[in-house]
Amino acid sequence: MKLLNLYKRLFQRTILSCLVLLTAGACNRDLLDTVPETSISNANAFDNPQRILAQVNGLYSSVKSAQFYGGRYIIYNELRADEFIMNKPNVQTCQLTWAQTVNSSTSEVQNLWSAAYASINRIHIFLEGLEANKSKVDAALYTNYVAEGKFLRALCYFALVQTYARPYIENKGAGAGLPLRLSAESSAQNNNLERSSVAKVYEQILSDLNAAEQGLPLTYGVAATNATRAHRNTAIALKTRVYLVMGDFPGVIAEAGKIVSETTPFQASAGVNNKLEANIVNVFSGTYTGAEAILSLPMSALDAPGGQNALAYYFTFSPGNAEYYLNAAGTLANPVFAASSTDARKNLIATQQGMQWLYKYKVAGTYSDYIPVIRYAEVLLNYAEAAARVGGAGNLLKAAALLAAVRNRSDAAYAFYPAAVTGTDALVNTILEERKVELLGEGFRVPDLLRNMKPLPAKTGPAGGSPLVAVNESKYIWPISAAEMSVNSLMTPNP
Repeated sequence: MKLLNLYKRLFQRTILSCLVLLTAGACNRDLLDTVPETSISNANAFDNPQRILAQVNGLYSSVKSAQFYGGRYIIYNELRADEFIMNKPNVQTCQLTWAQTVNSSTSEVQNLWSAAYASINRIHIFLEGLEANKSKVDAALYTNYVAEGKFLRALCYFALVQTYARPYIENKGAGAGLPLRLSAESSAQNNNLERSSVAKVYEQILSDLNAAEQGLPLTYGVAATNATRAHRNTAIALKTRVYLVMGDFPGVIAEAGKIVSETTPFQASAGVNNKLEANIVNVFSGTYTGAEAILSLPMSALDAPGGQNALAYYFTFSPGNAEYYLNAAGTLANPVFAASSTDARKNLIATQQGMQWLYKYKVAGTYSDYIPVIRYAEVLLNYAEAAARVGGAGNLLKAAALLAAVRNRSDAAYAFYPAAVTGTDALVNTILEERKVELLGEGFRVPDLLRNMKPLPAKTGPAGGSPLVAVNESKYIWPISAAEMSVNSLMTPNP
């Protein structure tokens, strides 16, 4: 009982803290400013356009919490799969997640749930405050800000439903989903809310993204802002991911066609000119704001996740803490990474002390690597897979061309063997393998396994092992947070 009461207090504080968080927005012009946030009272948080913009930026800051998209969410989606081997057993650095032994009281399970719902509630508080003060900004900005809020809400719910609910594709979303909270909560009075179905959650996600597409600007006119705040292409790109997870392949094709040209070089012809960067290494270094970055979460020395929450801390030998190295039996075994390969993606892998480490994230000291949320390469692969699955001569040709665009960006001379790209089944398998190579370490491995109803593979190393998790096992998805169960009498656990 004492433990449950503790969880209850912690959860209620999480909800109530959203009001405090909202009033801590920086009066900065965009997300790249590194000025510390300044406290603004509830009474005047929406006094003028500058303060309202500060609240918008605060929404992104909430989503990039170290316990959410700023670190741990991506880490969990990699460690539950088979790409990384544990080097240093430590419950503080996700040993239980890697070993598939979490329960409803495990910190990872509770912290991710709380961080995501705290972000959602902060969005609701902002949207209600903006509505009450819409006269303080012009109509175009009002529409823009509402659309950003809805986009971020969709991103949050999408992360939650993929983690804590059974895959949509299993039964078209008929299973239990999430408590679908759609209004601001400033107290614990409305804690009790039953789970909506998975399908209903996806319906809300798509509704938010469709509204966001209509309300977001085509461009902000500045590369840094285009890469770090949602614009029209951002909403469309996320829809390609959502439809892919749902198994709605015509939906993927329809959305991708809005931001991918008909022929090579594939790129967006309207709004932000999103396209592949010439060198994959540049995506993870330098400004982080090239045309491939449809949405990145910027980090600085002042707001980086740091230490045990940072991607570089987990996946690099140095400057990280050498927590998890790459599994030699995983994607690393792909010929792309062979000694004879000329693929540029090899430059994102380093061998140290006889083990190979991922170096997509590598900023020393501050661990302030930008977090890639949506890249144009992913959109091309989403489009390719959907076209291949729909089939037909035209779609198969398009799928092969999109696949080649991603591969040839890193290895211009490479040509797939005909058997690998002939026919739907072979082409889909080749695209899935390319996703593993291209998106390694970016949080896609577990979602890709779940949407294809594949088991979570076993893995083993000198510091321990992790068993295969079959599709029908309860461990296939995470349990509902014990904190939620303790305060929401209508909440039901995952079986």
